Amino acid sequence: MTRLADLAELVRAPAALSVPGDVLSGAAAAGALDRRTPALAGASVLLYWAGMAANDWADRRLDAVERPERPIPSGRVRPSVALGVASGLTAAGLAVATAAGGRRAAAVALPLAATIWGYDLRAKNTAAGPAVMAACRGLDVLLGASGGRVVRALPAALTVAAHTWTVTALSRREVTGADRRLPGLTLTGTALIALTTPARPIVLRGAPSSTGCVKRGPFLRLGELVPAVLAAGYAVRYGRAQARVLADPSPARVRAAVGAGITGLPALQGALTARAGARLLGLAVAGAAPLGRRLARLISPT
Repeated sequence: MTRLADLAELVRAPAALSVPGDVLSGAAAAGALDRRTPALAGASVLLYWAGMAANDWADRRLDAVERPERPIPSGRVRPSVALGVASGLTAAGLAVATAAGGRRAAAVALPLAATIWGYDLRAKNTAAGPAVMAACRGLDVLLGASGGRVVRALPAALTVAAHTWTVTALSRREVTGADRRLPGLTLTGTALIALTTPARPIVLRGAPSSTGCVKRGPFLRLGELVPAVLAAGYAVRYGRAQARVLADPSPARVRAAVGAGITGLPALQGALTARAGARLLGLAVAGAAPLGRRLARLISPT
């Protein structure tokens, strides 16, 4: 009989902490934070777990060689069970999304589910793999925005997608290690993401002058600092891990950088949420990052 702990490892359960922030940042950007948002976040988690299970089912023969400790090659989870879990979670995720957000949510959830399965079954080991995975995360952000003005959430979706591209590109070198060009490229991408995430320009405030213009002052509004601080925290943690890969591109360092990219994503999502004006919610989203790092010590997110 399959143990619950083995199923949790199959779906990388703790990594799901990096998922609700997609929906929340999208909803905040689109002006769609309402009672439907938690259910859409739950649907997103179900689809994420489905993708993890489908990934292990698709990679079961490769994992038998490269990662024999994984649940399927180790014999702790039968392939048929993994496929059933992936299919059931997909159906559940689509049902929850449709029940919560109606046709507009279903119009995003369906292509999201298709893209997830397309990545696992086809695209993962091709040159298109990182772009397809990035599309999954971008659609996840738009799922949260589906009840509002979706176009306003496009910058947030592109930001999360860009981050996902860097993590996925690194993850393809977890077993073999990387040459230094790859971490150099992803580190540059991370720096650009962090610099552009506090998208609303940080304006120096001051008192109006006699001409009616606002004088530039030396201080920033506290609310304007929140997305900038969260983005900086994201860049420091994930960037440091990538810098270590630059110094030593071994498989262990690459895996550590991938883990930092996954567990550090809530900080980026929090910055995006705060940027949209939901600053307290942004801080709460970012708070999932340290919890994710603690849980990652128990179950690997990669």
